[in-house]
Amino acid sequence: MMMSANTAAIRVLIADDDRIATRILAAALEPWHFDVSVVQDGEAAWAHLQTCRPQLAILDWEMPGANGPELCRRARQMPECAGTYIILLTGRDGRANLIEGLDAGADDYLTKPFHREELRARVQVGVRVTALQERLAERVDELQQALASVHQLEGFIAVCSYCKRVRSDAQQWEQMEHYISDHSNAQFSHGVCPSCFEKVRAEFES
Repeated sequence: MMMSANTAAIRVLIADDDRIATRILAAALEPWHFDVSVVQDGEAAWAHLQTCRPQLAILDWEMPGANGPELCRRARQMPECAGTYIILLTGRDGRANLIEGLDAGADDYLTKPFHREELRARVQVGVRVTALQERLAERVDELQQALASVHQLEGFIAVCSYCKRVRSDAQQWEQMEHYISDHSNAQFSHGVCPSCFEKVRAEFES
């Protein structure tokens, strides 16, 4: 099963001190056209996580410098790395290790030796979650922009007590409806209220 063409932009970090394992992982990911970076120790992985902010990281449990669970804990404490989908790769097995890895902040867990199709399935989940997070972030940004537009008329507005004109940001006095139209999506129509109508009619009839 091939992944979506959108995976071409996905940045992936592989961190493992076993060079054979990193070559196997990189080769397994190659058909999906990821942008893959490989490091061999925990500190190099940590530096890459902070500077390159990969969307997906496959971290070996046992590495010199900083192990996989430690990297997970560090990453989850940094807002810049909060969206990185982390898969822990380890030769360890058992429920206790699985729980420890997930508690450290990993999103998924893959045991060695891994099966290529299992890797594909787990990476596919990571890609799907990453895409959802990015769409959610875009939607939040759109909502924040819309909210900022709605709030443009909040605060102090200078209005003339006599003619009811509004002082604009350019220190010019303009009709209130023009000011409100320029600072919101409101539109105006004009008419005559009943009391004004009676007043105007009385003036014409006099």
